[in-house]
Amino acid sequence: MIPAGYLYKQVAAWPDGFGPEHVAEIWSVSGCISREFANVAWYGRNVLGFFDTPEAMRPFAAAEGVDLTGMRLFYYEMFPEAYDEKRHAWVPVAFDAGALHVRVPEQRVLAGFDIATFSLGNIPECSPLSCNGLAQQVAVDAHCLMADLDAARAALDSGLFDNAEPGPHRIFAVYTLP
Repeated sequence: MIPAGYLYKQVAAWPDGFGPEHVAEIWSVSGCISREFANVAWYGRNVLGFFDTPEAMRPFAAAEGVDLTGMRLFYYEMFPEAYDEKRHAWVPVAFDAGALHVRVPEQRVLAGFDIATFSLGNIPECSPLSCNGLAQQVAVDAHCLMADLDAARAALDSGLFDNAEPGPHRIFAVYTLP
């Protein structure tokens, strides 16, 4: 797994009647439902679309008048290959590894795995588990995340995500910080 970076997010509750009743919150990589701390486009982001440190987000939050209190800080690691649903193949994620300077947290807690689309570049677009309701068709936890990397890869290989959102699809380990 490749250290991808950090995001502060406003975690959203799972909508009533939307799918599995055991899902309580959405800890997705994308900002479709659980929004990112601010709309900062590419400013300050690394080559994978995240921030290298938690501190790197603070000036942008201040400039936007966003109070980070009450937001959840996530740390992400990315599987080095993306699934191309058109070719039904895994392809290496192309990026300048020399431009990546993520500070890996000393302590982190693995929450699970999410799958996000990247059709326009290196900022996560949609997480089909939550955005498209695919959590109704695969096993997810109370945060709408899959339990392990093998399950995420198998779901993509099966074609389940092929018509959800345009890919390629990338798998991320989602961590919380104690």
